[in-house]
Amino acid sequence: MGKLTLLLGGARSGKSTFAEKRALEIGGEKVLYLATSQIKDEEMEERVIKHRAERPSTWETVEAPRNVAQALRQARSEASVILLDCMTFLVANHLMDAAAPEDDPFDDPSADPFDRKIEKEIIAETEALIAYIQETDVEMIVVSNEVGLGLVPAYELGRAYRDVLGRANQILAKDADEVLFLVAGLPMKVK
Repeated sequence: MGKLTLLLGGARSGKSTFAEKRALEIGGEKVLYLATSQIKDEEMEERVIKHRAERPSTWETVEAPRNVAQALRQARSEASVILLDCMTFLVANHLMDAAAPEDDPFDDPSADPFDRKIEKEIIAETEALIAYIQETDVEMIVVSNEVGLGLVPAYELGRAYRDVLGRANQILAKDADEVLFLVAGLPMKVK
């Protein structure tokens, strides 16, 4: 049975930097970096390039915007540590694929973002990830944003995103061996 560490925090709280340091300490060169972001514009492309340059070149990278447990099984990596960065994008990818407006994310959604099928799909993906960890000896570090501390989003898609990411985080936290909350780069032990 593997080990799950969940790192939560707000945007720019130092989650990814902390996660990378932790993965390096535990796994050294045998780390698989599971990237869930998708490059859809120049700014995101620059962020991805910067992130890659900051990671050790010996780390494996698997890009999986969805179906992460399946991607991990197919990778058949010998890494002792997997760093999933991040659940935030994974949930956004599901929601955007299912309900995002064509041109402007602040427009009315193209489908009901509160559709139970979307949430069930995201929860199933989260549970598949937990099952993967439980059936392997790998140590997994999962990065996610804590979305429950801010204002209620003014637009429907944002509210649906906050709700379903919050539920996914709760599922991960329940099964995690360790949960840390980061503020200004400093970790606080939650579990």
